[in-house]
Amino acid sequence: MSNQDDEGTKKDFSTAILRRKKAPNRLIVDEAAVNDNSIIQLHPETMEKLQLFRGDTVLIKGKKRRDTICIALADDTCEEPKIRMNKVVRNNLRVRLGDVVSIHQCTDVKYGKRVPHSSSR
Repeated sequence: MSNQDDEGTKKDFSTAILRRKKAPNRLIVDEAAVNDNSIIQLHPETMEKLQLFRGDTVLIKGKKRRDTICIALADDTCEEPKIRMNKVVRNNLRVRLGDVVSIHQCTDVKYGKRVPHSSSR
């Protein structure tokens, strides 16, 4: 069994799970360069494939039916099949570095007038 595909190029097993289904919205989790709990970073070509623009709100689905909403930003230093998010976002999604998440455009997010907190009244 060889480590080459039909075209004779070497396979990269770290991204083999993404090539299996050809789903452009399934991305590998990577560490964020900035420490902001509300943003994720994607490669510009990935954003183009998903028809996302800078500042768009996106729904990210993780493990165990967990999901969260973030703002998408372009990052040239981010690798192509990866998504960068900080530790707080990863904990909300119950994912770790190297796990696969799915990302979807979320157009119907309303602005919050008041955000209730458990210790406030």
